[in-house]
Amino acid sequence: MSLAAQPFPLSRAAVAGRVRDYAELTKARVTTLVVLSAWCGYYFAARKAGMPAISLHLINALFGVGMSGGGAAALNEVMEAKIDATMRRTQRRPLPTGRMSLWHGAVAGIFLTVSGALYLGYVLNPLTGWLSLLTSFLYLALYTPLKRVHPVCTFIGAFPGAMPAVLGWTAARGRLDLEAVALFAIVFVWQFPHFFSIAWLYRDDYAAGKIRMLPVVQPDGRSTARRIVAYSILLIPVTLAPVYLGMAGRIYLTGALLLGIGLLFVSWRLTSLHQPVSSPVSRERARHLLRASVIYLPILFILMMLNPISS
Repeated sequence: MSLAAQPFPLSRAAVAGRVRDYAELTKARVTTLVVLSAWCGYYFAARKAGMPAISLHLINALFGVGMSGGGAAALNEVMEAKIDATMRRTQRRPLPTGRMSLWHGAVAGIFLTVSGALYLGYVLNPLTGWLSLLTSFLYLALYTPLKRVHPVCTFIGAFPGAMPAVLGWTAARGRLDLEAVALFAIVFVWQFPHFFSIAWLYRDDYAAGKIRMLPVVQPDGRSTARRIVAYSILLIPVTLAPVYLGMAGRIYLTGALLLGIGLLFVSWRLTSLHQPVSSPVSRERARHLLRASVIYLPILFILMMLNPISS
Protein backbone atom coordinates (compact mmCIF):
# COMPACT_ATOMS: atom_id res chain seq x y z
CA MET A 1 0.00 0.00 0.00
CA SER A 2 1.36 3.43 -0.89
CA LEU A 3 1.85 6.10 1.74
CA ALA A 4 -0.80 8.21 0.00
CA ALA A 5 -3.45 5.54 0.65
CA GLN A 6 -2.70 5.20 4.41
CA PRO A 7 -4.17 7.36 7.19
CA PHE A 8 -2.08 10.46 7.86
CA PRO A 9 0.82 9.23 10.01
CA LEU A 10 1.47 10.85 13.36
CA SER A 11 5.10 9.87 13.95
CA ARG A 12 7.71 12.58 13.57
CA ALA A 13 9.66 10.56 10.98
CA ALA A 14 6.55 9.93 8.89
CA VAL A 15 5.56 13.60 8.98
CA ALA A 16 9.10 14.61 7.97
CA GLY A 17 8.94 12.11 5.10
CA ARG A 18 5.64 13.53 3.88
CA VAL A 19 7.05 17.07 4.01
CA ARG A 20 10.03 15.90 1.94
CA ASP A 21 7.64 14.31 -0.55
CA TYR A 22 5.72 17.56 -0.97
CA ALA A 23 9.00 19.44 -1.34
CA GLU A 24 10.03 17.06 -4.13
CA LEU A 25 6.60 17.17 -5.74
CA THR A 26 6.65 20.96 -5.92
CA LYS A 27 10.37 21.04 -6.83
CA ALA A 28 11.14 23.20 -3.82
CA ARG A 29 14.62 24.22 -5.01
CA VAL A 30 13.37 25.37 -8.40
CA THR A 31 10.33 27.05 -6.84
CA THR A 32 12.63 28.91 -4.45
CA LEU A 33 14.55 30.30 -7.43
CA VAL A 34 11.23 31.29 -9.02
CA VAL A 35 10.27 33.19 -5.87
CA LEU A 36 13.69 34.89 -5.67
CA SER A 37 13.41 35.96 -9.31
CA ALA A 38 9.97 37.39 -8.61
CA TRP A 39 11.38 39.27 -5.64
CA CYS A 40 14.04 40.83 -7.88
CA GLY A 41 11.37 42.02 -10.31
CA TYR A 42 9.30 43.39 -7.43
CA TYR A 43 12.33 45.20 -5.98
CA PHE A 44 13.07 47.09 -9.19
CA ALA A 45 9.41 47.96 -9.74
CA ALA A 46 9.00 49.12 -6.14
CA ARG A 47 12.12 51.27 -6.39
CA LYS A 48 10.79 52.94 -9.52
CA ALA A 49 7.40 53.57 -7.92
CA GLY A 50 8.87 54.82 -4.64
CA MET A 51 7.35 51.90 -2.72
CA PRO A 52 9.03 50.19 0.26
CA ALA A 53 11.18 47.24 -0.78
CA ILE A 54 9.91 45.10 2.11
CA SER A 55 6.19 45.13 2.87
CA LEU A 56 3.08 42.99 3.28
CA HIS A 57 2.43 43.64 -0.41
CA LEU A 58 5.74 41.94 -1.25
CA ILE A 59 4.95 38.97 1.00
CA ASN A 60 1.59 38.54 -0.74
CA ALA A 61 3.31 38.64 -4.14
CA LEU A 62 5.93 36.05 -3.23
CA PHE A 63 3.35 33.82 -1.56
CA GLY A 64 1.14 33.79 -4.65
CA VAL A 65 4.03 33.24 -7.05
CA GLY A 66 5.35 30.42 -4.87
CA MET A 67 1.97 28.70 -4.81
CA SER A 68 1.51 28.99 -8.56
CA GLY A 69 5.08 27.90 -9.35
CA GLY A 70 4.97 24.96 -6.97
CA GLY A 71 1.62 23.85 -8.38
CA ALA A 72 2.88 23.92 -11.95
CA ALA A 73 5.94 21.92 -10.89
CA ALA A 74 3.69 19.32 -9.24
CA LEU A 75 1.52 18.98 -12.35
CA ASN A 76 4.68 18.61 -14.44
CA GLU A 77 5.73 15.68 -12.26
CA VAL A 78 2.27 14.14 -12.61
CA MET A 79 2.47 14.40 -16.40
CA GLU A 80 6.00 12.95 -16.45
CA ALA A 81 5.73 10.30 -13.74
CA LYS A 82 6.33 7.42 -16.16
CA ILE A 83 9.28 9.23 -17.74
CA ASP A 84 10.76 10.04 -14.33
CA ALA A 85 10.67 6.34 -13.45
CA THR A 86 13.10 5.61 -16.32
CA MET A 87 15.74 8.18 -15.37
CA ARG A 88 18.20 7.80 -12.51
CA ARG A 89 18.06 11.46 -11.46
CA THR A 90 14.26 11.41 -11.05
CA GLN A 91 13.26 7.82 -10.28
CA ARG A 92 13.27 8.42 -6.50
CA ARG A 93 10.62 11.14 -6.69
CA PRO A 94 7.40 10.43 -4.74
CA LEU A 95 5.21 9.64 -7.77
CA PRO A 96 7.49 7.10 -9.55
CA THR A 97 8.17 5.30 -6.27
CA GLY A 98 4.49 5.18 -5.30
CA ARG A 99 5.00 7.12 -2.06
CA MET A 100 2.32 9.45 -3.41
CA SER A 101 -0.47 8.61 -5.87
CA LEU A 102 -0.93 10.37 -9.20
CA TRP A 103 -4.38 11.50 -8.05
CA HIS A 104 -2.91 13.01 -4.89
CA GLY A 105 -0.23 14.84 -6.87
CA ALA A 106 -2.73 16.11 -9.45
CA VAL A 107 -5.13 17.47 -6.82
CA ALA A 108 -2.29 19.22 -4.99
CA GLY A 109 -0.91 20.64 -8.23
CA ILE A 110 -4.25 21.95 -9.50
CA PHE A 111 -5.08 23.46 -6.11
CA LEU A 112 -1.76 25.29 -5.83
CA THR A 113 -1.70 26.49 -9.45
CA VAL A 114 -5.25 27.85 -9.47
CA SER A 115 -5.16 29.17 -5.91
CA GLY A 116 -1.87 30.96 -6.54
CA ALA A 117 -3.23 32.70 -9.64
CA LEU A 118 -6.48 33.65 -7.88
CA TYR A 119 -4.55 34.94 -4.89
CA LEU A 120 -2.34 37.12 -7.07
CA GLY A 121 -5.30 38.39 -9.06
CA TYR A 122 -7.50 39.16 -6.06
CA VAL A 123 -5.00 40.41 -3.47
CA LEU A 124 -2.68 42.24 -5.90
CA ASN A 125 -4.01 42.89 -9.41
CA PRO A 126 -5.71 40.96 -12.25
CA LEU A 127 -2.74 41.32 -14.64
CA THR A 128 -0.43 39.36 -12.35
CA GLY A 129 -3.03 36.66 -11.86
CA TRP A 130 -3.59 36.22 -15.60
CA LEU A 131 0.15 36.24 -16.32
CA SER A 132 0.60 33.54 -13.68
CA LEU A 133 -1.98 31.37 -15.44
CA LEU A 134 -0.33 32.05 -18.80
CA THR A 135 3.04 31.00 -17.38
CA SER A 136 1.60 27.72 -16.09
CA PHE A 137 -0.15 27.09 -19.42
CA LEU A 138 3.05 27.56 -21.43
CA TYR A 139 4.97 25.31 -19.05
CA LEU A 140 2.41 22.51 -18.88
CA ALA A 141 0.56 22.60 -22.21
CA LEU A 142 3.48 23.39 -24.51
CA TYR A 143 6.91 22.82 -22.97
CA THR A 144 6.16 19.59 -21.06
CA PRO A 145 4.63 17.59 -23.97
CA LEU A 146 7.14 19.02 -26.49
CA LYS A 147 10.00 17.44 -24.54
CA ARG A 148 9.00 14.10 -26.06
CA VAL A 149 8.65 15.53 -29.58
CA HIS A 150 11.33 18.05 -30.62
CA PRO A 151 14.36 19.95 -29.25
CA VAL A 152 12.45 23.21 -29.78
CA CYS A 153 11.08 22.48 -26.30
CA THR A 154 14.10 24.29 -24.83
CA PHE A 155 13.20 27.50 -26.66
CA ILE A 156 9.52 27.24 -25.73
CA GLY A 157 10.37 26.45 -22.12
CA ALA A 158 12.50 29.57 -21.86
CA PHE A 159 9.34 31.74 -22.01
CA PRO A 160 7.69 30.50 -18.80
CA GLY A 161 11.16 30.19 -17.27
CA ALA A 162 11.73 33.93 -17.70
CA MET A 163 8.33 35.03 -16.39
CA PRO A 164 8.86 35.10 -12.59
CA ALA A 165 10.71 38.44 -12.66
CA VAL A 166 7.90 39.87 -14.79
CA LEU A 167 5.34 38.60 -12.28
CA GLY A 168 7.25 40.37 -9.52
CA TRP A 169 7.26 43.58 -11.55
CA THR A 170 3.55 43.53 -12.34
CA ALA A 171 2.76 42.59 -8.74
CA ALA A 172 4.24 45.93 -7.68
CA ARG A 173 3.27 48.13 -10.64
CA GLY A 174 0.13 46.51 -12.02
CA ARG A 175 1.42 46.99 -15.56
CA LEU A 176 4.21 46.00 -17.93
CA ASP A 177 7.12 48.37 -18.56
CA LEU A 178 10.33 48.23 -20.59
CA GLU A 179 12.28 47.43 -17.44
CA ALA A 180 10.22 44.27 -16.99
CA VAL A 181 10.98 43.32 -20.59
CA ALA A 182 14.71 43.81 -19.89
CA LEU A 183 14.56 41.48 -16.88
CA PHE A 184 12.64 38.94 -18.94
CA ALA A 185 15.23 39.13 -21.74
CA ILE A 186 18.15 38.56 -19.36
CA VAL A 187 16.65 35.43 -17.82
CA PHE A 188 15.37 34.21 -21.19
CA VAL A 189 18.82 34.28 -22.82
CA TRP A 190 20.62 33.03 -19.68
CA GLN A 191 18.53 29.87 -19.68
CA PHE A 192 20.11 28.51 -22.88
CA PRO A 193 23.70 27.99 -21.66
CA HIS A 194 22.22 26.90 -18.32
CA PHE A 195 19.78 24.30 -19.62
CA PHE A 196 21.97 23.12 -22.48
CA SER A 197 24.67 22.36 -19.90
CA ILE A 198 22.12 20.30 -17.95
CA ALA A 199 21.02 18.48 -21.11
CA TRP A 200 24.69 17.86 -21.97
CA LEU A 201 25.50 16.54 -18.50
CA TYR A 202 22.43 14.27 -18.27
CA ARG A 203 22.25 13.31 -21.93
CA ASP A 204 22.12 9.56 -21.25
CA ASP A 205 19.36 10.01 -18.67
CA TYR A 206 17.28 12.07 -21.10
CA ALA A 207 17.85 9.48 -23.81
CA ALA A 208 16.58 6.75 -21.47
CA GLY A 209 13.44 8.81 -20.87
CA LYS A 210 13.05 9.50 -24.60
CA ILE A 211 13.22 13.24 -23.98
CA ARG A 212 14.33 14.87 -27.20
CA MET A 213 16.73 17.47 -25.93
CA LEU A 214 19.27 18.64 -28.51
CA PRO A 215 22.21 16.58 -27.13
CA VAL A 216 19.99 13.47 -27.38
CA VAL A 217 18.99 14.13 -30.98
CA GLN A 218 22.51 15.15 -32.04
CA PRO A 219 24.95 13.31 -29.72
CA ASP A 220 28.07 14.73 -31.39
CA GLY A 221 27.34 17.96 -29.49
CA ARG A 222 28.14 20.35 -32.35
CA SER A 223 24.72 22.00 -32.59
CA THR A 224 24.48 22.27 -28.83
CA ALA A 225 27.97 23.78 -28.66
CA ARG A 226 27.14 26.44 -31.26
CA ARG A 227 24.02 27.45 -29.37
CA ILE A 228 25.78 27.59 -26.02
CA VAL A 229 28.41 29.97 -27.38
CA ALA A 230 25.91 32.04 -29.39
CA TYR A 231 23.62 32.63 -26.42
CA SER A 232 26.56 33.31 -24.10
CA ILE A 233 27.70 36.03 -26.50
CA LEU A 234 24.17 37.44 -26.83
CA LEU A 235 23.81 37.53 -23.06
CA ILE A 236 26.51 40.22 -22.75
CA PRO A 237 24.68 43.05 -24.59
CA VAL A 238 21.32 41.96 -23.20
CA THR A 239 22.57 42.39 -19.62
CA LEU A 240 23.59 45.97 -20.42
CA ALA A 241 19.99 47.03 -21.11
CA PRO A 242 19.30 47.90 -17.43
CA VAL A 243 22.03 50.56 -17.60
CA TYR A 244 20.36 52.32 -20.53
CA LEU A 245 16.93 52.01 -18.87
CA GLY A 246 18.15 53.69 -15.68
CA MET A 247 17.97 50.58 -13.50
CA ALA A 248 21.67 50.31 -12.62
CA GLY A 249 24.91 52.26 -12.72
CA ARG A 250 28.57 51.97 -13.65
CA ILE A 251 29.51 49.32 -11.09
CA TYR A 252 26.80 47.06 -12.46
CA LEU A 253 27.96 47.81 -16.00
CA THR A 254 31.50 46.70 -15.19
CA GLY A 255 30.32 43.67 -13.27
CA ALA A 256 27.92 42.58 -16.02
CA LEU A 257 30.70 42.75 -18.61
CA LEU A 258 33.11 40.75 -16.44
CA LEU A 259 30.48 38.16 -15.58
CA GLY A 260 29.47 37.83 -19.22
CA ILE A 261 33.06 37.35 -20.36
CA GLY A 262 33.62 34.79 -17.61
CA LEU A 263 30.53 32.77 -18.57
CA LEU A 264 31.53 32.94 -22.23
CA PHE A 265 34.98 31.59 -21.35
CA VAL A 266 33.50 28.62 -19.46
CA SER A 267 31.14 28.00 -22.39
CA TRP A 268 34.05 28.09 -24.83
CA ARG A 269 36.03 25.59 -22.72
CA LEU A 270 33.19 23.12 -23.08
CA THR A 271 32.49 23.66 -26.75
CA SER A 272 36.14 23.78 -27.86
CA LEU A 273 36.67 20.13 -26.90
CA HIS A 274 35.04 18.75 -30.07
CA GLN A 275 34.20 15.54 -28.22
CA PRO A 276 30.94 13.56 -28.03
CA VAL A 277 28.46 14.70 -25.41
CA SER A 278 28.84 11.53 -23.35
CA SER A 279 32.64 11.65 -23.07
CA PRO A 280 33.88 12.03 -19.46
CA VAL A 281 35.86 15.21 -20.17
CA SER A 282 32.99 16.99 -21.88
CA ARG A 283 30.60 15.96 -19.11
CA GLU A 284 32.96 17.42 -16.52
CA ARG A 285 33.17 20.71 -18.39
CA ALA A 286 29.38 20.73 -18.77
CA ARG A 287 29.22 20.48 -14.99
CA HIS A 288 31.58 23.48 -14.76
CA LEU A 289 29.29 25.48 -17.06
CA LEU A 290 26.23 24.49 -15.02
CA ARG A 291 27.90 25.70 -11.82
CA ALA A 292 29.05 28.91 -13.48
CA SER A 293 25.56 29.67 -14.77
CA VAL A 294 24.03 29.06 -11.34
CA ILE A 295 26.50 31.50 -9.77
CA TYR A 296 26.21 34.03 -12.59
CA LEU A 297 22.55 35.05 -12.36
CA PRO A 298 22.22 35.84 -8.64
CA ILE A 299 25.46 37.86 -8.67
CA LEU A 300 24.22 39.81 -11.69
CA PHE A 301 20.92 40.67 -9.99
CA ILE A 302 22.62 41.53 -6.70
CA LEU A 303 24.88 43.98 -8.53
CA MET A 304 21.86 45.49 -10.24
CA MET A 305 19.97 45.85 -6.97
CA LEU A 306 22.90 47.36 -5.05
CA ASN A 307 24.03 49.80 -7.76
CA PRO A 308 21.23 52.17 -8.80
CA ILE A 309 21.85 54.58 -11.67
CA SER A 310 22.76 57.43 -9.35
CA SER A 311 25.98 55.56 -8.57
